[in-house]
Amino acid sequence: MTAVARTAVPPGPSGPALLGVLWKLGRDRLGLMSSAASYGDAVRLAPGRRGLYFFNHPEHAKHVLADNSENYHKGIGLAQARRALGDGLLTSEGRLWRDQRAVIKPVFRARRVAEQAPAVAAEAMLLVERLRAYAGRGPVDVVPELTALTLGVLGRTLLDVDLSGFTSLGHSFEAMQDQAMFEMASLGTVPHALPLPRQRRFRRARRDLDAVVGRLVAERRMRGGWRDGEDALSRLIRAYEDLGDPQAGRRRIRDELVTLLLAGHETTASTLGWTLHLLDRHPEVRDRVAAEAREVLDDRAPEYEDLARLTYTSMVVAEAMRLYPPVWMLSRKAQAPDVIGGYRVPAGADVLICPYTLHRHPALWRDPDRFDPQRFAPEARAQLSRYVYLPFGAGPRFCVGNQLGLMEAVFVVAAVCRDLRLSTRPGHRVVPEPMLSLRIRGGLPVLVQPVR
Repeated sequence: MTAVARTAVPPGPSGPALLGVLWKLGRDRLGLMSSAASYGDAVRLAPGRRGLYFFNHPEHAKHVLADNSENYHKGIGLAQARRALGDGLLTSEGRLWRDQRAVIKPVFRARRVAEQAPAVAAEAMLLVERLRAYAGRGPVDVVPELTALTLGVLGRTLLDVDLSGFTSLGHSFEAMQDQAMFEMASLGTVPHALPLPRQRRFRRARRDLDAVVGRLVAERRMRGGWRDGEDALSRLIRAYEDLGDPQAGRRRIRDELVTLLLAGHETTASTLGWTLHLLDRHPEVRDRVAAEAREVLDDRAPEYEDLARLTYTSMVVAEAMRLYPPVWMLSRKAQAPDVIGGYRVPAGADVLICPYTLHRHPALWRDPDRFDPQRFAPEARAQLSRYVYLPFGAGPRFCVGNQLGLMEAVFVVAAVCRDLRLSTRPGHRVVPEPMLSLRIRGGLPVLVQPVR
């Protein structure tokens, strides 16, 4: 990085180009980030006393996410998502966030994740059989099937409940994300009370999520076992039942469960969708994954010990998350003035760290837009800088569920490639949709062909 004065202001668009930034904020967020990267590793994207800043270097990410993380609270996008999520683990700050993480973290300990492998494998095999039923019947949108899979895993591993009956969850989370992105693009200037269709959908979704959470808590209390259960639902009930304010306790449980339901299924479903799409486009990689799965698994379901043996499959998942990171942007708001890479950042400024562009930085990755799982071969991965690759964030707010999500993705990719061949419907254009996670817009219609 070039040394600059501590009072320097980063370069950025002005005049007509600045108007284009504001347009892209609402309509082409990935295009905005890619355009910003063309100005350099530090860019000022919006005018005003505070401004909007984009930083695209590993040292910048390290400073904001780890070294000086106390100065950076959740920012644009997630601040708007608080309206739906409340103060859950994804949006809360300070002591509340630390207390919440302490409640949830034991659910994701290595020992417990290993114990959940049979449940994850069972859901993976159910997915294979659901998809197999579509063979010869024309295309099926695999995205809802992946959502059902990840919700099934979430229910069995984290909450100890069956979520298959809650069919409205996917639609409710979609409406919530749509509203959060709209409020980000409009910078929160549109009154919430306006009877816009989007606002009405959002209010219905919020009522539905509240009802789902209320039902889950009530059923767990009736069933019993929550006083000594290790699952997240039991831990949340225990943690907040004695707050002294029953309404506040219910709100805390609600906020945490809604956050777990969203984060626990959305990011893994996104990763799986992009991985299956990339495997279809690169049949030589798909065939190698299938061969590894046959060698390691034979005819059985995956087991925890197989993770260390499904080496190439793990490399494929890692490369898919490089090109299409499920958390494509990490937004923060500076609480006090700071200096990042020599550039002054005022208090109140919105700061963006974008894994999508960082993972495609031409100075950091050779031929960065090419799908190449060999980048994550063990010897190559050992050479990567910690802050070059951020699919799960970094610093204190590193994703607590990363190991469970990786196990789920590797098991599913191995099982699907061993037993099926999924081909994208001819003529279908696959387009990324940057919401709270990086989804595939409009779904992924595939043709299913059994291979065994």
